Amino acid sequence: MDKVSSAFSETSFSAPARGPATALPEAVLWDMDGTIIDTEPQWLAAEVALAERHGGTWTEAMGDKLIGMALPESIRIFRDLAEISAPPEQLIVELIEEMVRLVRSGAADWRPGARELLTDLGRHEVPCALVTMSYQQLADVVIEMLPAGTFDTVVTGDQVNRGKPHPEPYLLAAERLGVNIQGTVALEDSVPGVTSAAASGAHTIGIPAHQGIPESPEYSLVPTLAGVRPQDLLPLAGRG
Repeated sequence: MDKVSSAFSETSFSAPARGPATALPEAVLWDMDGTIIDTEPQWLAAEVALAERHGGTWTEAMGDKLIGMALPESIRIFRDLAEISAPPEQLIVELIEEMVRLVRSGAADWRPGARELLTDLGRHEVPCALVTMSYQQLADVVIEMLPAGTFDTVVTGDQVNRGKPHPEPYLLAAERLGVNIQGTVALEDSVPGVTSAAASGAHTIGIPAHQGIPESPEYSLVPTLAGVRPQDLLPLAGRG
């Protein structure tokens, strides 16, 4: 993906200096869309095409309502707003297939600092989980673009009964990793995402991308992951 390298030229975030003894999280739990890779423009394009194909209309303002949501709930909102009657299961299949095509084509950029932080966490032997409401078919495409073994476990939207903003996805990730959720740091870019992660008990950091995240004592906010090191995560989450 030629566009990916351009993300790393952006200004890095200056994390607070910490001593060498700063603790590391037991694990880091990563959202995917908007946190690791900037696929939100592709989701909007896929939604517009899907709506038009089924005789409906879709706008960017409508698309903003779906950011971070579990796909079954997103499709329910999508059908209502676009005034489409096609079966939800069919719409999900078509939407995921189009997203797979778009991401494989190289249309999405990596989010600043995400791949570097993932690499550093691997060097420090900190387990990482991918916790995404995208389905496995799409998550696999992104995972294939990263070094083998980047994630110790993967939780996708088609593996849970209750998606974000419910805490189930993050609790399942911690269970699979065999770690205490309260010793983990979760990284998210959306309101449903930080709500899910914080409710699970994970120390949660929001990195707003395409959706504003209001301030809350339940989580911390940073403008970017660029320049953030593994030893910065607990302090940035307010636990340093």
